[in-house]
Amino acid sequence: MPTILEQPRWSFWKFREVYQIDVAGDVGRVREFATQFFKRTPAVDFDTDAEGFSFQRSSGWRGLLSVSERKLRHEVSVVAQQNLAQVRLTISYRVTYPAPLPNVHFRPSDFFKEVAALEGWLNRRLSGRVEPAEQVVLKRPTRRWLSPLTPILWLVYRSYRFFSWSTYWTKRRYTPAGQAMLGGVMVAMISGLDVENAVGYQAFTVLLALLLIAMVFSLRFRAAFSVERILPRVATAEQPFTYRVVVRNLTDKIQAGVTLIEDLADPRPRFREWRDYKLDENRHSRPFRLHHGRPRNPFKQVTVKEADLPSLPPQQSAETLVEMTPWRRGIVRLEGVTFARPDPIGLYRALRKLRLPQTILVLPKRYPLPPIALPGSLKYQQGGVAMASNIGQSDEFVSLRDYRRGDPPRHIHWRSWAKTGKPIVKEFEDEFFVRHALVLDTFTARPQSELFEEAVSVAASFACTVLTQESLLDLLFVGAEAYCFTAGRGLAHADQMLEILGSVQPCYQQPFATLERAVLEHANVVSGCVCVLLEWDDLRQRFVEKLKMLGLPVLVMVVRPAGETEPLDPGPLADSPESLHSLEVGRIEQQLANLS
Repeated sequence: MPTILEQPRWSFWKFREVYQIDVAGDVGRVREFATQFFKRTPAVDFDTDAEGFSFQRSSGWRGLLSVSERKLRHEVSVVAQQNLAQVRLTISYRVTYPAPLPNVHFRPSDFFKEVAALEGWLNRRLSGRVEPAEQVVLKRPTRRWLSPLTPILWLVYRSYRFFSWSTYWTKRRYTPAGQAMLGGVMVAMISGLDVENAVGYQAFTVLLALLLIAMVFSLRFRAAFSVERILPRVATAEQPFTYRVVVRNLTDKIQAGVTLIEDLADPRPRFREWRDYKLDENRHSRPFRLHHGRPRNPFKQVTVKEADLPSLPPQQSAETLVEMTPWRRGIVRLEGVTFARPDPIGLYRALRKLRLPQTILVLPKRYPLPPIALPGSLKYQQGGVAMASNIGQSDEFVSLRDYRRGDPPRHIHWRSWAKTGKPIVKEFEDEFFVRHALVLDTFTARPQSELFEEAVSVAASFACTVLTQESLLDLLFVGAEAYCFTAGRGLAHADQMLEILGSVQPCYQQPFATLERAVLEHANVVSGCVCVLLEWDDLRQRFVEKLKMLGLPVLVMVVRPAGETEPLDPGPLADSPESLHSLEVGRIEQQLANLS
């Protein structure tokens, strides 16, 4: 499903819509197939650059009277960026000459449907399930009313969006004193309805006049700034951090009392996501059970504090620190910054927005692990050792390669150096070493599952611990397909493994047998297996039993909801019950610290 970055509800003249999709594959092939997709439409003036391509489309004079957005004259730009094993496409539509009538954008818009068709086209082409003569057909998605409660939930959802937007707008526009006065206006308005027996209408008139005067004075804010945001490459969930923002005053006046506010992408879910979460929450909530503390909004990813800027002289720069606290792993999208300055009374703030899109990857939180003896021992690796590192148990020559800092001088191949003019070293095969498999269970039917997030954190904790040893680690999980990422001993580092875990998502379409098949096919090259599971049902017990039948040592971690303290049936691990550990949400850090 495409991600909406920018989509207006209605427009009169020019407007812009921006969407984003992620597909698995190589950036070169994705760009080629996307070009083929758009060339089937009436596109002209194709222009290709290093990041993507752009073109124009128009239906001529007929577009002036059309209600379809695709009939209007518009420009399309497509930017492709490689992101780990996926390619991120950003598709931007800019209407340059619309109809001379107000354009109401009914959702899903025609541009949105085209991007959804592009996503399906790319997935089919990359998987080889499409014929060259396939035609692009854009079909209007049918609405599905799953239950009689859906219309009621839709009304509740629209109320949720309205009140969340009004709260967001009020906090940005009004100072704390202005918010208190706004509350006083409402109280005075209600109490002043009875004019004969109450005098609240008098206070209402005075307070409302002060607010209107503050709004008028805020119109004098005519500043211009340039901003450079210096973000760290990655962050960690539930760990606050600060970053620097350099602001330059582009006017000829001193700008004082300005506050910098970060503009984040809208975290509110679409109706289907919100509905599924609410129904699931109601289904699994326990009646008459008190929750300790206020439950966190599962859709809120970060909290960013406002930063006060020092006085900015004309054409001068200043630096400020912004504090951000990420609550969930994943990609945080910053769309821009807003400069706020209160009126002389200090009630209402004038805002000036500046678009500055940037992203930061939030890694999953990690728990400290004690020294733990992981299962497995040295195992022969046929043909796969040379690429892992040059430290091994044998001196069997493999190949020649360029010199890297730290290579011993005795491995230099002098003849090749004399021929090529640059240092060349000999590489030797590493035949025996420890190689672990870290299996992450991504199969859950619950949206925004806390169990899944904790399972990812446990897997990240083991990934950091294993990669500090002289061994390889294979991370296996299932998303759109089965994935296997290898790190350690020169192949990759713990940071790269954490970046992968920071982007992994639950799997709803594939069966658990997909993960089982991928692990069993990989079992002959690993020395031991660490399984992080979301349940301990018959399906997963049979999976562990098959690993035991192959003679593979197994360490199993089962993440369970808070309050479930009943001991687990060892099942296939009856001969080694110490290999089965139950991790309860809320006590995972304490229980992992007790591992031995």
